[in-house]
Amino acid sequence: MKNNFLSKLGLISSMTIFGTIGLFVKHTPLPSSLIAMIRGFIGMLFLLAVVFIKRDKISWQIIKKHAVLLFTSGAFIGVNWILLFESYRYTTVATATLCYYMAPIFIILASPIFLKERLTLKKLLCVTVALVGMIFVSGILNLSGFAAGETTGILLGLGAAVLYASVILMNKKLAEVPTYDKTLIQLGAAAV
Repeated sequence: MKNNFLSKLGLISSMTIFGTIGLFVKHTPLPSSLIAMIRGFIGMLFLLAVVFIKRDKISWQIIKKHAVLLFTSGAFIGVNWILLFESYRYTTVATATLCYYMAPIFIILASPIFLKERLTLKKLLCVTVALVGMIFVSGILNLSGFAAGETTGILLGLGAAVLYASVILMNKKLAEVPTYDKTLIQLGAAAV
C-alpha cells in the first residue's frame, strides 16, 4: 500500500514539475540555452547523488561501448529543450506544449524505418485521429488569430517534438545501458 502511494505521489510530482516548466521558462529572463544547461546539470547532479546513495556502480564499459549514441541523444535532449523553451517565448504555453505532444505521432510514423515495426491500419487511424484532434484544439484553423511570431513558435515546438521522438528511438537502441547510467550521460551531454 505504501509503495503504491509513493508511486502515485512520484507520478503526480513529476507531472506537476513537467507541467509548470512552460510557465517557469516564459517568465524567466534567461536565455533558453542557459535554462537547458542548468536543467541538465541539476538533473545530472541529482542522479549522481541517487547513484551514490544507492551505492550503485556506473557501468563505464557499457557507456564506452555506446558513447556515440549516448552523447548524440544527450545533445538532442539539450537542443530539444532549447527549441521547446524558445517555442514558449514565441507562442502560448498551450500551443507550444500541444506541438511538443506530436512526438508520439512522429515515433509511430518513424517506427517502420528505425524499429522495423509494421505501420498497421489501426496505428494510422490513431495517428489521423490524434492529428485531427490537435488541429481542432490548437486553433490553427483560425489563421487570422495568429499573432506575430506564432508560426515561429509552432515550428520550434514541432522541432522539439522531432528531437524528443529521435531520443526515444535512440533509447530503444540503448537498452543494454543501465537506466541511471544512460540518463546521467544524456543529462551531462544536454548540459554541455
